[in-house]
Amino acid sequence: MEDKRDKNKDGEVISVSGDKSPQSQKRDSDKLGTEPVHGLLLKTSAPLMVSMFVMALYNIVDSIYLGHYNTDSLTAVSLCFPFQNLNVAFGIGTAVGMSALLSRYLGAKQYARADKVAHNGFILAAINYSIFFIVGCLAEPIMRLVTAGSVNEFTLSEATSYLRITQWLSIAPMMQSMFERLLQGTGKTKYISYMQLSATLFNVVVDPILIFGYFGLPAMGAKGAALATVFGQLLGCILGHIFNREYNKEIQLSLKKVRPHLRTMKDIYKIGIPSIVLQSVGAVMTFSLNKILLMFSELAVTTFGVYFKLQSFAFMPLFGMNSGSVPIIAYNYGADRKDRLEETMRLGARYGIGLMTIGTIIFWLFPEQLMALFNSPPEMVSMGVVALHIISLNFPFAGYAIMRGAAFQALGKSVYSMNISLVRQLLIIIPCAYIFAKIGGVNMVWWAFPCAEVAGMTMSVLYTRSIRKNILSKMTPRDADGNPIDK
Repeated sequence: MEDKRDKNKDGEVISVSGDKSPQSQKRDSDKLGTEPVHGLLLKTSAPLMVSMFVMALYNIVDSIYLGHYNTDSLTAVSLCFPFQNLNVAFGIGTAVGMSALLSRYLGAKQYARADKVAHNGFILAAINYSIFFIVGCLAEPIMRLVTAGSVNEFTLSEATSYLRITQWLSIAPMMQSMFERLLQGTGKTKYISYMQLSATLFNVVVDPILIFGYFGLPAMGAKGAALATVFGQLLGCILGHIFNREYNKEIQLSLKKVRPHLRTMKDIYKIGIPSIVLQSVGAVMTFSLNKILLMFSELAVTTFGVYFKLQSFAFMPLFGMNSGSVPIIAYNYGADRKDRLEETMRLGARYGIGLMTIGTIIFWLFPEQLMALFNSPPEMVSMGVVALHIISLNFPFAGYAIMRGAAFQALGKSVYSMNISLVRQLLIIIPCAYIFAKIGGVNMVWWAFPCAEVAGMTMSVLYTRSIRKNILSKMTPRDADGNPIDK
């Protein structure tokens, strides 16, 4: 049979006709451009929402157990949070860039480019890991610099152990993020839930054994929590590799295909760097707020750390829907399906606001019960109730802004999300928190968060108008087969 090859402008083969050609077969990712948008968004996001919720449980388990083990150990993990956040920023930011670019090429039927994107994403993940391995080697001087003598030696020792282990073995969560985003970019999000659930169950079971020293093992405290965390992530990484190898036929991973391609890396980071900066800014914000709160007490830092753990329960399902909408928007952008793209954006914003409103209600109705999960002393519960009430007021604003951020990333405008994050978390939260701390005490510090989210939502509205004017209005309406629709 005659073999006809379609090539893009760079001469790469993007489709091949013929009975046995994989490019000529219907791909699973095609559903991103054909299935009804509402059902597709829910079906794509639901596994990711479960996955993110499970990840929130994964993150909070350490703190719950450590709260019952020793409050100083809980403080130590809170001090390490900015560095973990920075690690996650590089891992997920790179994976987001790879996933969005991958979905866009699949939507445009440029399969050779999609394959190249996947393999270069793993090269970048390995490069990122080398940076954080060095951070692990310098864990003790870094923690001494951060605390500046404001914590006792036991807390410092626990923080050093936790930071060293989580950074030395951070290759596991970075690779896990890459495997997850490969599945996400090709529409196979249910396998991500399996990865996260397996890793979390492992962590829940092993955490108390290593922290408290059951079954004849020594009690390791924060060190045990760190080991349980990274071993769970390693399990998720292994499962991610298996799921991609067995079920993801869109991308065929092979060591033989791992060849650096600078243009592809640049394109990945064109989308990914704003996401990295966006999440890295969160690490800077957390670090700065910890320094401000240390002006009052270690307990204030611990309370802030507990809030961040609890916040993840409200935000992680939202991040799941955010991630679920990215491949749909990116695919339909590549396929020139303006109608489906706009509908995804509209539904995403509605669900984002709704999810976060539920989070606000929970934080207002059950603050004491939430703080009690960590075996908090009375003064910490009192401080935490005020913090949860005030900060949760910003949740609905954040819901809108985060879902709009998904659209910005998928359309190649991640810089918009980066700008919003810089304004919110550097130009507003930190200065406001410092000023409020000086004039109103520790409980006044929490008002910096609602102030920042109002500004973030305002910027999101303005950037959305720019997207509609400069991108959406210039798209050519097309039908499901990719044919232009006459107006």
